[in-house]
Formats: sequence, structure tokens, C-alpha cells
Amino acid sequence: MAKFKIKTGDLVQVISGSRDNKGKQGKVLRVLPETSRVVVEGINVMTRHRKASMQGEAGGIEKVEAPIHVSNVAFVDPETKKPTRVGYRTETVERDGRQKTVRVRVSKSTGKDL
Repeated sequence: MAKFKIKTGDLVQVISGSRDNKGKQGKVLRVLPETSRVVVEGINVMTRHRKASMQGEAGGIEKVEAPIHVSNVAFVDPETKKPTRVGYRTETVERDGRQKTVRVRVSKSTGKDL
């Protein structure tokens, strides 16, 4: 399984793909590491036709976000609102009298913590 620098809840921008979605920004709803894809809110929206069930629920058409490949999205820096790469910095933090190393996500363009 691949490990991504994009997590659920991050704001991302579509950097490649169809002209309908390219340049749009949205929040990551789900990360699918098995297929290297992410589901982004309001991006790659498809219509799904549902059949009516036996219990009386009406069928119809609903809009669903389809997954998009993780290489087609870039993390958006919260300060500049522009796409940037994500890096990591290790820090030593003292918790409960012990030294612990913690990885902190950092914006490559600004160098600030995310």
C-alpha cells in the first residue's frame, strides 16, 4: 500500500484532468490507498441512477463524487491558497518526562507548519 502526504480533511486543488475539474479546489472526503485515489468534495461528480426498492423508497438520480488519482491533486497552502508540496520535519518533544520524536507536516513553499 502506498503512503500519501494528503490526508482526509485537507484542502486540495486539481492540477490535471478534465477541463471541468482542473483548477478547482475541494476538501478530501476519503483516501483510498489500495487504488492510489482520493475522493474530493465537488470534484469528478457523476450521476448514479438508483432503482426503487421493494420497501417503497423511490428511485432516482443522485450525484456522487467519484475517486480521482492522487497524482492529479496538490495540497493547498492555507496561508497563500496556492498549491504546494508537503514535506516532513522531525522534532523532539518532551511528554510525561520522556523525549519523543514527532513528525510535523511542513509546506515546502512557505516552510510553515500545516
